[in-house]
Amino acid sequence: MSMQPARQVTDMVEASLTYCLKKPEKLVYKITEMGEEDPETYDDWYVRHAVPIRDVRPQLPSLSLDREGFVLRNLKTAVRDFYDADQVHSVYDAEVERLILQDTGAEKALIFDHTIRTESEAMQRERKVRETVSLVHNDYTIASGPQRVRQLLDAGEASMRLQHRYAIYNLWQPIRGPVVSSPLALCDAQSVASEDWIGCDLDYGDRIGEIYNVAFNQAHRWYYVANMRADEILIFKNYDSREDGTARFTPHTAFEDPATPPGAPPRESIETRVLAFFPPDEMGR
Repeated sequence: MSMQPARQVTDMVEASLTYCLKKPEKLVYKITEMGEEDPETYDDWYVRHAVPIRDVRPQLPSLSLDREGFVLRNLKTAVRDFYDADQVHSVYDAEVERLILQDTGAEKALIFDHTIRTESEAMQRERKVRETVSLVHNDYTIASGPQRVRQLLDAGEASMRLQHRYAIYNLWQPIRGPVVSSPLALCDAQSVASEDWIGCDLDYGDRIGEIYNVAFNQAHRWYYVANMRADEILIFKNYDSREDGTARFTPHTAFEDPATPPGAPPRESIETRVLAFFPPDEMGR
């Protein structure tokens, strides 16, 4: 059997990332079942910047979810087919829940979303999965974080949980590895200024969500996992109710690695969103 090609590992690569421009009006994305209604509609909102992106591995184990906003862990899953939703829910959910509770100290974890992504347009159509996202963004905002709690819990529990610390995490894992095409880049949360965040609406037709796009700042510090294996998993912060300097949001994006070897297979990955609730002595404010 021939081995899957891997990129030559260096401590840093320079790549072009897509940022958002600040404008007086608010950007609104029209969302369909398979993604944006017309991605080209938004082109005049975007600008590309070449940035250094460093390999995470030399930084281990000093990374922290509450400082940089992301960590790399090992998860040798028992899932054999991530395209089988029943298997994902019956096997993977329990694995992810154990990992989050162990890594964060939360008392409860609520898994509420799985998204499989691939670069391959043929596979997107065949498998009915999503495209990779090459835009610097964060999935939740100051407004949409608590909104998600209210949507997922009954009114009584939501009211109680919103009084204490809660957070939304994204767990990102390759379905096949190593990932050499369209890897995920993560920005150190401590390098992002408050004025870098750009709130954008997601119009689903029956509801409105909100995400953060991000304005370019040369202070941003970017990382990725070179040749990320299928038994490795990235955990990163999408929202944290704490307002004490703890990492609250983690900008992230897929990117084109200029060192990707010819013939590299398209990236396939699964991301899982988890609400984590902390004990009552951990105040959210």
